[in-house]
Amino acid sequence: MKLHQEERGQAMVEMALILPLFLLLLFGMIEMGRVGYAYVTVSNAARSGVRVATTGGMDQDIQNAVILGAPTLNQAELTIIITPTQIDRQSGQSVQVQVTYPVHLIVPLISNILPNPFVVSSILSMRVE
Repeated sequence: MKLHQEERGQAMVEMALILPLFLLLLFGMIEMGRVGYAYVTVSNAARSGVRVATTGGMDQDIQNAVILGAPTLNQAELTIIITPTQIDRQSGQSVQVQVTYPVHLIVPLISNILPNPFVVSSILSMRVE
């Protein structure tokens, strides 16, 4: 009977040692999933914007396409840079759309390791028709 009590105490010590590492790994995977999701969304939004730009869209149309391409992200934090602007854009010339978005990390320990906010960015360029 006494042997059983000692084993339970040993299991609690092992759990106390392993649980913080397990939680760090779990929350780290969640945070990296959030960053990965934001990166894929930003890339797709930039692709939507550059597609509008290649068909002769105005800068406001390109920005609207980017915002519509990232519906789950905070629109106020999206940064959209279009070069060249619609005044300087000509047929046969490349147009570049850069979209950046800051992902605010939630877990404090991970935000000490990685920069907070973690900025994801995507740059795409295509030729104007």
